[in-house]
Amino acid sequence: MLVTASLGSDISRFFDSVGEFLGNLAGLNWLALLLALICYFAYLTLRSRALFNAVQAAFPSEPVRWRDIWGAYVSGVGINQVFPLGGGTIVQYFLTRISIPNSSYPAIVAALWTGLVFDYAVNIVILLFAFTQGVFPKPPDFSKLPAFDLAFFASHPRFTLFFLTALGIGVLVAFALLSARVKAFWARVRQGFTILRDRRRYLREMVTWQSAAWIARFFTYWFLLDAFHIGGGVRNALLVLGVQVVAMLMPFTPGGAGVQQALLLTVFAGAATGAEVAAFSVGQQIALAAGAAAMAFGALAMIFRFRSFKEVIRAGKEHRKQGDAPPPIDATART
Repeated sequence: MLVTASLGSDISRFFDSVGEFLGNLAGLNWLALLLALICYFAYLTLRSRALFNAVQAAFPSEPVRWRDIWGAYVSGVGINQVFPLGGGTIVQYFLTRISIPNSSYPAIVAALWTGLVFDYAVNIVILLFAFTQGVFPKPPDFSKLPAFDLAFFASHPRFTLFFLTALGIGVLVAFALLSARVKAFWARVRQGFTILRDRRRYLREMVTWQSAAWIARFFTYWFLLDAFHIGGGVRNALLVLGVQVVAMLMPFTPGGAGVQQALLLTVFAGAATGAEVAAFSVGQQIALAAGAAAMAFGALAMIFRFRSFKEVIRAGKEHRKQGDAPPPIDATART
């Protein structure tokens, strides 16, 4: 009953914030919003180039096209913005797999995971900055925030530890089973990590592109803050990115909606009115989700020739019947 009540409260607050967003549409800075969407498109495109370089390094003898890797990546991001539990990441794996002849899921997933190395390093720096600003709640205080999933895990540290341990063991068991069933499994994983073994190539073809992508993402939130009259700037944009890092860990709602809303209301409590922050918390997510979803379904139709998400699922099931199913979800296409 407590869980149901908490979820109901989260949903009620979300729709209240939607109302605030709709009520403030006339006051939006539309030019800043347009610039934010352009920067977001640039962010996705730049990051897809880094992933393309990693995949190309893993399959040097296969015809790998940037537009296919871009289409698979934006499709995954767009679907994750609309549907919970990271289903878009599976779509990204599947679309990448079918676009490269003679490829394999272990090598593809490993290649895409190479993008997380630099991302996690940046995420740590962003979180360290956020926690030193005096407005970002400390992890023990997450249990007091009005977001069901975040408060639940923060309030039950033993269960959280058990959950993370069980998840880690599950991943190890899955890898062990795959390696037992497929002798070449680990060789394919090593194939996916090819670019990491060449430091200069990794710095040139991944870190440079990902650095540019992070800059574009930073300005995305700078302009979004200006669009909703919260006030852009280095500090505020980095605080929003800190919120994004925490929300990324909570896949139970599309884009970590409840977590983002609760954290943003806390972080910007002194910078604007509650109504303005509530409008921003939902409005920025609606704007980015709409942009990502439009790119996703455009890529599905124009690059991969799928007319609907159902067709993607149907094609994935056919591959599964052929014994070529994708591995578990990760965070590659969450943001």
